[in-house]
Amino acid sequence: MLWNRRNTSPDALAHEEQEVRDAYERGRRDERKARKRHPIMMTLTFAAALVGGVVLALAVKEGSFARSGGIVDHGLALATNRAQPVVMDAARDLKAKTFRQTES
Repeated sequence: MLWNRRNTSPDALAHEEQEVRDAYERGRRDERKARKRHPIMMTLTFAAALVGGVVLALAVKEGSFARSGGIVDHGLALATNRAQPVVMDAARDLKAKTFRQTES
């Protein structure tokens, strides 16, 4: 390697430098594979960070976390009440369509 130089010809040095560059690139590739990110987990992490930021901003606006938590709870309850009938209707329609297809 570079610290054990017996042959200091330009060709030998160029070859050693190329070996070092290749080893460096292999190491980068290996590390990139080891740290491969999962797209769904990254999306969920980003969504959680976004929700956390909104809650913090709401807490600053309202003056307390208790009031901002109440607002968030109220919003979630309202969304759940509105979404539940829609989801139930979609499930009922899907069940009816699949039942009709299996009868034919």
